[in-house]
Amino acid sequence: MKNPEALAKKLFGIPYEALDDLAKHVTHHIAGREPIARNTETEFAAKTTFGQRAADAVATFGGSWTFISLFAAIMVVWIGLNSFILIKYNKSFDPYPYILLNLFLSMLAAIQAPIILMSQNRQAEKDRLNAEHDYEVNLKAELEIMLLHEKIDLLREGQWGELVVMQKEQLRLLEDLLEKRSAIER
Repeated sequence: MKNPEALAKKLFGIPYEALDDLAKHVTHHIAGREPIARNTETEFAAKTTFGQRAADAVATFGGSWTFISLFAAIMVVWIGLNSFILIKYNKSFDPYPYILLNLFLSMLAAIQAPIILMSQNRQAEKDRLNAEHDYEVNLKAELEIMLLHEKIDLLREGQWGELVVMQKEQLRLLEDLLEKRSAIER
């Protein structure tokens, strides 16, 4: 079927103009026998800015074992230097309550938190795009299956009619054979 308007009426039972944009889009793909699947990852990646890619990289690194290991190593070195090594020479730059270390940790958290939130917002946007695409593909598949069922039903009805005609012809031929046999036996 090449006419999206007639196809919409057939599939959805409502006029084409009453469909939402997504249903119209799917209807056009069905009418034109065009695939609807696409790679949303490349589509989404093409629209990202440098800042968005940087936020993703920071969030990825900040949530890795590499970051945790480096962070733990820096903490151990910092505390070791200020508590054991430099205190012997009376040159400790951040003694026991580690106020400078707390300042650096607070600044790190203050910078990392919004960057991670930006990355999560982008991931949520990507998830919405993927969900919308999945819905499009599922809707098209469902409508195509409905069309196939309709075609199979039409074929089956046509075959039943042909079978009935063949069966009537076979019965007529059997009756003719029985009549000939009866005539021979008499």
